[in-house]
Amino acid sequence: MAQEKIGISGTGFYVPEKVLTNADLEKMVDTSDEWILSRTGIKERRIIAPGETVSSMAETAARQALDRAGVAPEDLDLIIMGTITPDELLPSAACLLQARLGNTTAACFDISAACCGFIYALEIGQKLLQGGRYRNALVVAAETLSTITDWEDRDTCVLFGDGAGVAVLSKGTDRGEIIDCYIGADGSHSSLLEIEAGGSLCPITHEVLDQRKQYVRMEGNKVFKLAVASMVSSAKRVLKQAGLTSQDVTWLLPHQANLRIMKAVAKRLHIPVEQVYINVDRYGNMSGATVPIGLAEMDQNGLLKKGDLLLMVSFGGGLTWAASLVRW
Repeated sequence: MAQEKIGISGTGFYVPEKVLTNADLEKMVDTSDEWILSRTGIKERRIIAPGETVSSMAETAARQALDRAGVAPEDLDLIIMGTITPDELLPSAACLLQARLGNTTAACFDISAACCGFIYALEIGQKLLQGGRYRNALVVAAETLSTITDWEDRDTCVLFGDGAGVAVLSKGTDRGEIIDCYIGADGSHSSLLEIEAGGSLCPITHEVLDQRKQYVRMEGNKVFKLAVASMVSSAKRVLKQAGLTSQDVTWLLPHQANLRIMKAVAKRLHIPVEQVYINVDRYGNMSGATVPIGLAEMDQNGLLKKGDLLLMVSFGGGLTWAASLVRW
């Protein structure tokens, strides 16, 4: 028996107004615009204002997506939030977003899959809707990475930005059909990209704060190699599952971590760079939010035409990986 089709009926995104340029960073740490641009492709990134949070950014993006989908907030059955920087540890950011939207009945939960948060949430949302109990799901990825960035660490502080991206999943829509997804992880590499403090293993203390363990740490060179390999293998896996090849792909939308990583992935998949959507120069690495923000920009700028095959692929701390195919 064929499973019911699930489509992306609306998209939305939000990035803060404050722009932090490479020139600004030159005044903060020992770096330069040329050094950052040549190694990452990043020119600027967005930073939250006082009072902005994951849930407040997600609300703006969600209302945009719901309006485009023609779905009222009260008609949402599921709210799934991918984030590693929730407003609070308890309750979930998804519950806080639900309250902001005025919905009082949807099932709400957060997932922690780092930069793969959106595609993980997309897979979960699709499968739950196909189960028959739910009709409309709000799939969100939002991050305030500026709050976990060590602004004295020149190797990481140049990378990250803040933002939120949203997709409304619905039954019966004729646009953005989710063809297939593939998600996976390998926890044996967890120490390569982590925030040491804040959990039960290393609770926050004055000593911990003095040691700056509350900030994200990354072994960049090792992560780079694993990122390319896992994104390529994930992309090939989801294409094989769907009985397709990279030649069928109209657009590649990769996680916007590093321009060199994205170009390497495209090259190994034999996808021309002209078919790769890139916004890392404007936003930097927003973790799980990069893919849905890219999706919303492509959708709203008319880049996605009926029949186009979109391949989304990501990689993140965990280590996690994920890929999804969408037929527009």
